[in-house]
Amino acid sequence: MVATVTLFSSCKKFLDKRPIDAATDANFWNNENEAQTAIAGAYALLRASLLEKGMAYYYYGDYPTDEFLNSRPQEDYSSLGNIQWNTFIASTETFRALIRMRSWDNFYRGIDQANRCLKYIPNIPLDKFTSANKAVVKDGLIAEAYFLRAFTYFVMARVWGDVPLVLETVENAATAPNPPRTAQNEVLDQCIKDLEAAIPKMVWAPAGANRAIRASKATAYALLAHIFAWKGDYAKVIPAADSVLLKGGFTPVTKNSTASINTVYRGNSNEGIFEIAKNSNVEGANGQTTDVVNGNFYAKTLKTPYLLTQTGNATMPLDPITLNTMFPDSNDYRRRYGFAFWGTSDPINIKNSGTSIIVYTGANNTSPLILNNMIIFRLQDIQLLKAEAAAATNDFSTARNLLGVVRTQANAQPSTATDAQLFEAIIDERGRELFMEGHRFYDLIRLMRKTGINKFNGSSPVVRMTDAEFTAGKYYWPVDPLIITLNPNLQQTPFWR
Repeated sequence: MVATVTLFSSCKKFLDKRPIDAATDANFWNNENEAQTAIAGAYALLRASLLEKGMAYYYYGDYPTDEFLNSRPQEDYSSLGNIQWNTFIASTETFRALIRMRSWDNFYRGIDQANRCLKYIPNIPLDKFTSANKAVVKDGLIAEAYFLRAFTYFVMARVWGDVPLVLETVENAATAPNPPRTAQNEVLDQCIKDLEAAIPKMVWAPAGANRAIRASKATAYALLAHIFAWKGDYAKVIPAADSVLLKGGFTPVTKNSTASINTVYRGNSNEGIFEIAKNSNVEGANGQTTDVVNGNFYAKTLKTPYLLTQTGNATMPLDPITLNTMFPDSNDYRRRYGFAFWGTSDPINIKNSGTSIIVYTGANNTSPLILNNMIIFRLQDIQLLKAEAAAATNDFSTARNLLGVVRTQANAQPSTATDAQLFEAIIDERGRELFMEGHRFYDLIRLMRKTGINKFNGSSPVVRMTDAEFTAGKYYWPVDPLIITLNPNLQQTPFWR
């Protein structure tokens, strides 16, 4: 696991660690450098789980929504996008995207690494740390491990609902127990406990190139706000969001051009709260160039002249009817500068384009690398999450003011939503602001839970989810049968049994 750190290169001081080929718990965990390497490995494993098949984070959070047409029969696209997640695939075809999306093994590799860090880093003597403020550094690494475990379990809880809760590393995998699924509320409560343990040990924001890619107090409070929103505990969302907004020091980027929008997604902008580092040409290392481009979510949503190697239509087409409904204001910067081919049958989103993000490493503009960071939390996300919580708790004035702040930043007209319509209007605004950033599916779940309004289907020829199917829990993924075969104590997700 520690060797996987080389997959996660962005910052010379932290992420460009030399791989240790034969590390064991007996000869490792001796000093600050090894502790830093172990934490970097935990980030690398989180990155690997979110980028499974190049797109896992977006397959879960965007693709099965009204953003996409999902009319392609090729490969697993139709099943993935139309919430036909129980489609049979032979067990030998483990390379298939649908099998990989139904599998949580990569997530548990990351959790085990976080558990290892929590077990061993506290035992490293303080005199083995070389930083000027040894105790602060040591505490910070322990806090990052708590955060990474909490974040990973939160992702899994939103995807699968109930998941096995494993809080200790296993010394011998051959003798490891087969844990059953733990109730989602218990998992989320553990996430909250982990964050409460982490926050006192954290700084508000790391300095320099590490600022957005290493967890901080602001990152932890942003995650807390999202956990409370998912639980429907909106009164607790507000103080967590306020901690980010009032103390985090984040400021909005003026997005009045495509180039300025691209700076946000290149990474480490002034509004970036937490990002998965993905923006160095290690993306093309070890012969992975073709996989990176063909498997990259944004590569599949671009075409020439924004991606010169895609001369036809985008591989994953957006839903133009949804776009026209979602972005009615032609002066809205997010529509004006965030899309190309507007009004055609194949519009594309160009947030992750431009020369600062896409570089060509082969002759004649071939072998492109897409060097965007994966944006997990940013300023407007938390502003709108607080607005959502205010609307849910009938503080309509605060909700309207925050909604207005985001719309003003985007050069959009003030909202005309009534108080009764305000919760839906804020979810709609999140759709505009966070388009294709991995939030839409979960936003629509919260909208349906709160209002009963179903917006999953768009104009797709296939109805993704009916109201009755939603009530029955169709929005939680099935577990791949291979995993259940290996662990007889697991039961299938209720809807998919």
